[in-house]
Amino acid sequence: MNIRVLTALAILAWCAAPGSAFADKLCDVKDYGAKGDGVTKDTVAIQKAIDDCASAGGGKVVLAGAPMYVSGPLALKSRITLSVAAGTTLAGSEDHADYAPVQELGEAARRSLLSSDNATDITINGGGTIDGRGQSWWPDRSPANRRPRLIVFRHSSRILMEDITVQNSPSWQIVPYYSDHLTFRNMRILAPDRVSHNTDGIDPFSSSHVLIDHVTIDTGDDNVAIKSGQPNSPGGDAPSHDITIRDSTFLHGHGLSIGSEVAGGVYNVLAERIRFKGTGTGVRIKSNRDRGNIIKNLVYRDLHMEDVGTPILISEFYPKIPEVIDAQPVGRLTPRFSDITIENLTATGATRAAVIVGLPESPVTALKLSHVHIEAEKGAAVQYAHMTTSDVIVKAAQGSAYLIGPDVRGLDPGVGR
Repeated sequence: MNIRVLTALAILAWCAAPGSAFADKLCDVKDYGAKGDGVTKDTVAIQKAIDDCASAGGGKVVLAGAPMYVSGPLALKSRITLSVAAGTTLAGSEDHADYAPVQELGEAARRSLLSSDNATDITINGGGTIDGRGQSWWPDRSPANRRPRLIVFRHSSRILMEDITVQNSPSWQIVPYYSDHLTFRNMRILAPDRVSHNTDGIDPFSSSHVLIDHVTIDTGDDNVAIKSGQPNSPGGDAPSHDITIRDSTFLHGHGLSIGSEVAGGVYNVLAERIRFKGTGTGVRIKSNRDRGNIIKNLVYRDLHMEDVGTPILISEFYPKIPEVIDAQPVGRLTPRFSDITIENLTATGATRAAVIVGLPESPVTALKLSHVHIEAEKGAAVQYAHMTTSDVIVKAAQGSAYLIGPDVRGLDPGVGR
């Protein structure tokens, strides 16, 4: 890894400076007519409070003094602090009609509960809870059921979320989209395992200078998923880059993911001092020939995993490695994974130690594993990867510690458990 990359990672904490908490004007939503009775929709009152604070040049919008404020979609504005007090919940309306159809992330969607457009300096804090109440959306997994995401920051900058619980989104929970300088700190992001399909925790999409620090994520899909561009993208997607995830805990979920949609590329990612327990996968880098680009300069270190299905999953054949692997011409959307370092990783109670499979026309290159100790039921499967190792120990209860070459064909790496 070159000096330029190391410098970019070292200064990331400074670059990801939090949005400032603006308290010039105090806007208590009850003063604008909010009931907070857990039944009445307080959408209009809360939006009035946001707009009033914004028109004054910035301020704090306070939800307090009641257990639950119910609301439909709300538009956040620049220089606003949304403070949900401890013991108070901002709850998404359970009326599906409140979430109007929109175009979002380059596809048909519905309005999210909280969103910003071209805004700066937004803070969400207060010790309370933002609950999407997505239970009624989860059973229908068909493409026609356009489930809203919970919080989306679009083309926005200097965002801070801290001391808040986010839970039960109908779909992805927090999505920075073409946004930069975002900090997520001292938070919990929750959704029940298995039943809450696609409830990713934090999904930076074509976003940069992101810090995820001391966050516990326990969800029904990717704990974190770094993305850029949709499958079969026509081009022009911005990359996601300069992202740090540190000192966090991942429980149920599909892991710390990059992909699978990375048509804009991803670079300069640092993940360190993370505990995984009961997670489907640990390190998860995934793409396919219809959605790839350059994925490089990734550093994972000081990771501790217990009962994680697959501690290391790096696959350019997402979601399944085919029975027949043939080389194809390299194109604009061919995944190209390189310069990946994994060091000081320990894992016990795993199902499959690792799956590392590149494309025959585009192998994984410059993959470095050092001080990696994994105990699993089955060993590591590796193909089309240029890898150097130091102090790598795989203990497999069944079969070989390593499967190399054709033995990995047809393997479904999945998400472990």
